[in-house]
Amino acid sequence: MKLQRMEDILSGHAYPGRGILLGCSADGRKAVAAYFIMGRSENSRNRVFEKTDDGIRTRAFDESKMTDPSLIIYHPVRRVGQCMIVTNGDQTDTIRDFLDKGECYVCALRSRCYEPDPPNYTPRISGILLKDGGYKLSILKSADGDPACSHRFFYEYDKPVAGQGHFIHTYQDNLEPLPSFEGEPRRVVCDAPDAQAFAEQLWKHLNADNKVSLYVCYAGLEDDTLDEVIINKHA
Repeated sequence: MKLQRMEDILSGHAYPGRGILLGCSADGRKAVAAYFIMGRSENSRNRVFEKTDDGIRTRAFDESKMTDPSLIIYHPVRRVGQCMIVTNGDQTDTIRDFLDKGECYVCALRSRCYEPDPPNYTPRISGILLKDGGYKLSILKSADGDPACSHRFFYEYDKPVAGQGHFIHTYQDNLEPLPSFEGEPRRVVCDAPDAQAFAEQLWKHLNADNKVSLYVCYAGLEDDTLDEVIINKHA
């Protein structure tokens, strides 16, 4: 698979939707995680990320303008033991609950499907970052827009490659209705020296009208250090 740069992917796509990147820093010493949200409606754009004890959550920037929180207010990032869960919906909590019971990530996602938002049927994208730097990604989506069937895809990367990662997002094109992401997660470059530099690089190339919030984390593979950055359009 071709190795791509994130700025090329993002600058060529006005609305990738929500995106997850997991990988390894160029020096091979830090696991890398990034998650962003975008929005076209006022309700979707009226959000910010804020830190919690175990990760981050979304919340309304202006509570008076929130009309439907069901699919847009959730915990995108949660840490469970030595794992970090990153998803685009409340399946974060499903995965956490399964892991707490000693059950597996895949089993958790087999209990879920795409989001109930016709006609888009937005995919549920999820990732889990392991202490040794290995990671897993998945996407749960409808059968090319047909809600009668769920398609579940799982990808596992046992050994991280320094300076590289994999990126998955919700929408293939900015069309009506929004078509789901197609193919395997994109193999991408992760060469920024720290979380701040990578966050600035990603934020710069997300569509200015549609970007909402971004989270980036560089987690030490040899220690418990966390270098975390949040950028919100509504500061």
